[in-house]
Amino acid sequence: MSQVSQTSTVSSPSGRQRLAAAGQWMQRHGSLIRGIQWLVVAVYAFLILVPVFMPLPGDTAHLWNNLTLAAQFVFWGIWWPFVLLSMVLLGRVWCGVLCPEGALAEFASKYGRGRAIPHWMRWGGWPFVAFGLTTIYGQMVSVYQYPRAVLLVLGGSTLAAMVIGLLYGREKRVWCKYLCPVNGVFSLLARLAPFHYKVDEDAWRRSYTAGEHGHRVIPVNCAPLVPLRKMKGAAQCHMCGRCSGHRDAIALTWRPPSQEVVELGDKQASAWDTALILYGLLGIALGAFHWTGSPWFISLKTFFATWLIDHDITWPLETNAPWFLFTHYPEQNDVFSWLDGTMVIGYILATALVYGTTLLLLLAGAVRMLGRFVPVRLHHLAQALIPIAGAGVFLGLSATTLSLLRAEHVPLWWASDMRLAILVVANTWSAWLAWLVTRRYSAQFLSRGLAMVWFAGALAVVDSAWWLMFWGWVG
Repeated sequence: MSQVSQTSTVSSPSGRQRLAAAGQWMQRHGSLIRGIQWLVVAVYAFLILVPVFMPLPGDTAHLWNNLTLAAQFVFWGIWWPFVLLSMVLLGRVWCGVLCPEGALAEFASKYGRGRAIPHWMRWGGWPFVAFGLTTIYGQMVSVYQYPRAVLLVLGGSTLAAMVIGLLYGREKRVWCKYLCPVNGVFSLLARLAPFHYKVDEDAWRRSYTAGEHGHRVIPVNCAPLVPLRKMKGAAQCHMCGRCSGHRDAIALTWRPPSQEVVELGDKQASAWDTALILYGLLGIALGAFHWTGSPWFISLKTFFATWLIDHDITWPLETNAPWFLFTHYPEQNDVFSWLDGTMVIGYILATALVYGTTLLLLLAGAVRMLGRFVPVRLHHLAQALIPIAGAGVFLGLSATTLSLLRAEHVPLWWASDMRLAILVVANTWSAWLAWLVTRRYSAQFLSRGLAMVWFAGALAVVDSAWWLMFWGWVG
C-alpha cells in the first residue's frame, strides 16, 4: 500500500514555493525543533531558579557581572517584548518552536493520565481572566524586579501547565489551548502575521479519493488541538510545521497582514476577544505600566493615608504583608503596605474600567454610523485596535529594557523618537484595518467616514495614555 507523502511540494510561484519549502523543512526536522525546545527549557530553568539563591544586586551591580540583573534583562528587557513582536512578524512560531512551557506541557501529557478535557476548561473567558489576574498579581509582587517573584509567577505558570498536561489529553498542549495567561494575547497578535499554514480544501477532498484507492494518510499530532481541516488564519496555529504537506493540502503561505482581521474577523469575533483588547491590553496592562509613574497614584495614596491617620486607622499602613502577597524587600527599601498593595490593584482596575469603557462607547458609536447596531460588528471593529494594543504592550515592556540600559549609562537619545515612530505606525495600521472593516458593513463613503471619526477618537484615547506615560508625566 502506497503512502500520501507529507513532504511533497505545493505548486505555487517561486516565492510561495520557497516559503512552502521552509514549512516542509520544519516538518522533516521536527526532532531538531524539539531539541531546540529542550535547550530553551534548560536556559529558562536556569534563569528562573539560580537567581533565587543569590543575594539581590547592590548599587555597584551591572548587567555583565550580576546574574540576577542579567536574568531580569533577559526576561523583561528582551524575552517578552520581542516574543510579542515575533507574533506579529512570524505568527506563533514562539509557541511551536521555542516556548518552554508548551514543551513541558506536551511532554507531561505524553506520560499523563489522558483524561478528557473538562467542560469548565473550555470556557471562553479564560484568556481574558488569566491575563488579567497574572498581570495584576505580577504588579503586586513586583515581578519585573525580583527573582522570587519571577519564580512564583513564571515558575508557577509552568508548574500548572505540567499538572494540566499530566491530567488531560495525550501528547497535547491543553494548557496552551485553554489556560495559558498569554494565549489570548498571542492569538490576537498572530492575526496580523504576514503568513500562515493555509489549508487547500480542494486538495483535502482529493486526498479522500486517494484514500479510497488504497493510499494511506499519515496522521498528524496537532498538539495545540487545532482542527486542521477547518483551520483558518494563524490565531490558534503554533506554526510548528508538523502538518505541513498533510494530505498535500497544507502549506506555509504568504498573505496580506490585514487578511485575517478583515476577512475572518466577523467569524472569529467574540465578546471575550473584545474584552481582552479593550479591558485587557488597553486597560489592565495600561494600568500596570502607568501606576509607577503616575502623579495621580501618589496623590490618591497620600489622600487615603492622611484620611486613615486622621481617623486613627493605622493597620492599612503596616508593612507586614508576606512577599508572595505584596512586595516585601526591606533590604532594598522596597516594601508595600496594605494600603500600597490595595492602591495598586485599585488603580489598575480603575484604569481598565475608564479606558476600556471609553473605548467601548467610541467603538459602539462607530458601529452605529454604519447602520443598525449589531454586536458582531462591534467585535469585528474592535480587532482593528490590535496593532495599537500590541504596540502599547511592547512599549510598556520595553520601558523596563530602557530603564536597565539607562542604569548602565547607555545613550538613549533615540528612545523618544523610536516610541513616537512605533505609535505612528501602529495608529496608521489600526486606522487602515478599521477602514477595511467598515467596508464590510457599508458601501457609503459618508457613513464609513463618520465611523472613522469615532474610531479616530478611540485611537486618540489610547495615544493619550502613552503621551502621559512617556511625555506628560516626565520632567
